[in-house]
Amino acid sequence: MASPARPTPRTSSASVDVLVVGGGIIGLTAAWRALRAGSRVTVVDPDPGGGATHAAAGMLAPVSEAEHGEHGLARVNVASAALWSGFARELTAASGVDVGLAASGTLTVAYDAADAQRCRDLLALQRSWGLDVHEVTSAEARERVPLLGPHLGAATWAAGEQHVDPRAVVRALRAVLGRDARARVVPAAAAGLVRDGRGDVVGVRTADGGTLRADLVVLAAGARSADVVRDVPEVAVPVRPVVGTTLRLDARAAPWFAGLPVLRGTVQHRPVYLVPRASGEVVVGATSDEGAAQDGTRSGDVFALLRDARALVPGIDELPLVDVTTRARPATPDHLPLVGHSGVPGLLLATGHHRNGVLQTPLTAATLDALLAGTDPPDAARPCDPQRMLTRTAPTTSGGPA
Repeated sequence: MASPARPTPRTSSASVDVLVVGGGIIGLTAAWRALRAGSRVTVVDPDPGGGATHAAAGMLAPVSEAEHGEHGLARVNVASAALWSGFARELTAASGVDVGLAASGTLTVAYDAADAQRCRDLLALQRSWGLDVHEVTSAEARERVPLLGPHLGAATWAAGEQHVDPRAVVRALRAVLGRDARARVVPAAAAGLVRDGRGDVVGVRTADGGTLRADLVVLAAGARSADVVRDVPEVAVPVRPVVGTTLRLDARAAPWFAGLPVLRGTVQHRPVYLVPRASGEVVVGATSDEGAAQDGTRSGDVFALLRDARALVPGIDELPLVDVTTRARPATPDHLPLVGHSGVPGLLLATGHHRNGVLQTPLTAATLDALLAGTDPPDAARPCDPQRMLTRTAPTTSGGPA
């Protein structure tokens, strides 16, 4: 197996075909697709794979995550989830790395009567959208997850959902880049964009004072994306950081966790999830903080996750806590990503994926494939067109809604 791409020690002014700003799952995927299109590619990121992707649990849950007011997002997620099997096969074949894709289904449970009411409200909404989910009895829920605790107000089952290991996906993508001489990874932070006399984007300025030039720049910098384009007022990138924490538990000595589906739940209105992997890892998460990103992890977030996960599955008390990760996810006002032409020549956007970055990776890849080839993106990706943000903020002359 090829080793991951070796970081270049300093930036330079040498030009490449495609420069990707951001080395998370979206940015590395963009680099891979550019390589497939025959381009020379540079990825610039101070810590490739170390951002939001490193915290992600990898749930491919377009049904279970469907919420009120997010019908468009649900359609995008369903379309991308359908592409994951093919995407995983192609990436594994190219890299030799198993990305841990598993078809487990998702059991969603409610802790008390109020949680049960919300669970059933969401079920009615999801079914009205034609999504594949149904209510199950307490006995059926316990048959699927025998470890459930004594409080169970309601439960639903989404049989078609999957999960993947985001850290393994990053290893696979870096392996692909590492074996191709046309690719390099520069461990630097992007400080801004470089424009020529016509205003076209022709590269990136880095925090170390260097310049990276390219025929095309793909902005995939996650929660930092707005900072990178702050000097380009024509481009609307209203991305804000939403901080989340995940925990990783070691269940290798607890075989009763093996083979369980993804478990999602609400405990007195607080969301929580557990994602068991075949490797013996169990990922616990669901914190979401709209405040500014903090340094490190708050002890209260760790307590809250363990408290609520334990309310659903008391047996997690026996599992060692081996990893705590807090990262900022990039959210847009409508929770849909920005994938497409920026409106400024030389700059494509692939950012703002919020809590669905892993899920939306294959559809983002298909959209970038089309853009790099000069063809129209898939119909399913139309809601992700960045130009909608310009429309939302444009003034109107009629006094009606924009």
